[in-house]
Amino acid sequence: MIEKAARVTENAIESGGFIARAYLPGHLKPGHADHGLGPLAAIMESFLAPGTHIKLHEHVQDEIISWVPAGCMRHDDPNGEHLVVDAGHLMVMNAGRGFQHEERVLESDPPLRMLQIFVRPHAPDLEPGIQFGPLPAYEDGTWRLLFGPPGSVAPFRVRNRVTCHDIRLKAGEEVALPKEFRCDTYFFVFEGGIEAEGTRFGEGETGLCSSGEAATIRASQESLVIAFVIDPEAEIHRGGTIGDGETVQRMAAMAHPR
Repeated sequence: MIEKAARVTENAIESGGFIARAYLPGHLKPGHADHGLGPLAAIMESFLAPGTHIKLHEHVQDEIISWVPAGCMRHDDPNGEHLVVDAGHLMVMNAGRGFQHEERVLESDPPLRMLQIFVRPHAPDLEPGIQFGPLPAYEDGTWRLLFGPPGSVAPFRVRNRVTCHDIRLKAGEEVALPKEFRCDTYFFVFEGGIEAEGTRFGEGETGLCSSGEAATIRASQESLVIAFVIDPEAEIHRGGTIGDGETVQRMAAMAHPR
């Protein structure tokens, strides 16, 4: 059985050219009191208009992954990093005991829609740092591995037991959801539409397949899907900006145009 949540329509944040909507995976699990699902605290679907600047701010504890299927997000930090995150690159900010950055979209850039993924670490006050680099190309009908825990073969690392994959599907293509024994699989339809075990999911809708059960998705149109394989029993630290449940209202004042 797959649990389903409709697209978020209420804005968690709306300020200037910045809109963000929070998806809380724990809410899909019946009887689950936590807004997160083990190490996966939340997903923010973020929209930045050209000319928007999110001023310098700090994250603590959470591992924050910036996934940008189209357009670009420009990252700057006090350590002198000036990075452009786009469809060919991924950025993982391991906030640890504290990491500052700012984000912007230039007037000359296209409108940006992206996901920022918040993972709870296994312990508090870890060493902060940033990972940035190219992603492998998509292969037809195959899940692309984006990030995983230390020791995995993933090109990027988060400090807890979450593995992330994405896939581009043509209309009519069918593929099994990623799974691991005793793990939950949570997925987000970024573009297009799919059917999973008899349930239809459109753009912005999310689903949860629990306990490592096998499930298949079929694209009803050209689609882009991202999926997370999560160990719900993993040790977690909740003290992060998003991981502790004080969620995103404190971030609203950070965004301003130009």
